[in-house]
Amino acid sequence: MSTRNKFGFGPLDATTTPLKTNSKRNRSVGPMGAAVRETAGSLQDSTGALAEQRRKNAADAKAFASARESGLVLERVPLSEINANDLPRDRLDLESVAASDEMEELKASIRSRGQREPVELYRDSRGHFQIKKGWRRFTALSQLLAETGDTEAYGQIVARVEAEGADDRMARYVDMVEENVIREDLSFAEMAMVAISASRDGAIEGADPEDLVPRLYASLHKMKRSYIKSFVLLLKAYGPDLKFPKAIPRNLGVEVVRKGGGVPSNDLRRALKAAETPEAQNAALSAYASQSTEPTTPARKQPRSLQVGSLKVEARKGRITLSGKIDYRAYSDADLTKAIEAFAAALKNG
Repeated sequence: MSTRNKFGFGPLDATTTPLKTNSKRNRSVGPMGAAVRETAGSLQDSTGALAEQRRKNAADAKAFASARESGLVLERVPLSEINANDLPRDRLDLESVAASDEMEELKASIRSRGQREPVELYRDSRGHFQIKKGWRRFTALSQLLAETGDTEAYGQIVARVEAEGADDRMARYVDMVEENVIREDLSFAEMAMVAISASRDGAIEGADPEDLVPRLYASLHKMKRSYIKSFVLLLKAYGPDLKFPKAIPRNLGVEVVRKGGGVPSNDLRRALKAAETPEAQNAALSAYASQSTEPTTPARKQPRSLQVGSLKVEARKGRITLSGKIDYRAYSDADLTKAIEAFAAALKNG
């Protein structure tokens, strides 16, 4: 039987699926379409990445602002904008420190390696930058700038700026001395001077420098704080007359205060005023401290004996004895009284 139809065509293969030319899924995609699809996909991916990056940037900016407000961000501050006259420094002789060999060594280090440690700044009541920690680094950079004129290398200082709104005056004193105390670089006289200076600061409660010592040096052992208190008393008593307070050894300062209880001695003051060297000053302090505090007891006098004619006389405190062959009972009371009165008058008129 013929399988051809009346038009002469045979039957279609049943396994062959007709192509649906109107199906978008099976439509052939040309080069332009492929490019558009790729671009759209890339744009979608990049838009998501950009949104994520923006969120990350916003979080970073918020964290940076918070760190900066907390004083945790390092900044470069021009030296010309910084002052060092608000807090009394913990050094007694700043000019000597500025001209010392140690300052030259610090300058050499900065020349070769740059500033390795940041300083700490705060803003005073007028809004000006003030040095809190790092006076030596600030001084070294200032000297290098004056010597070289190189503003690019030495015209700025790396600093951590105190958080805005922070105004704890006592904390600033503590921060000022903390790095030097940790390095054990301050003398007892200098540490005592910080307490005395703080007691004169109207912004700090508590006017007694001895009471401020535990607050300023809370991290130190109590024995060391007691030494600082002794030097507070020493400086209060003899401050103007001590020309070389940094040269006073710890034990010597403590002994002088123990000797006088913090009450000034006029004799010691005169000796200190006459001292022109650290050695002479400390010799005067040592002489004062070594003086005996025991009351002077006069040497006990021994009884004396002497012979007057036939009489032996023994003289003691409060008593005199006459010995001889004379029987004094034979004399009347009137005669004895007359003789004793004459004896007493003769001694008195010497």
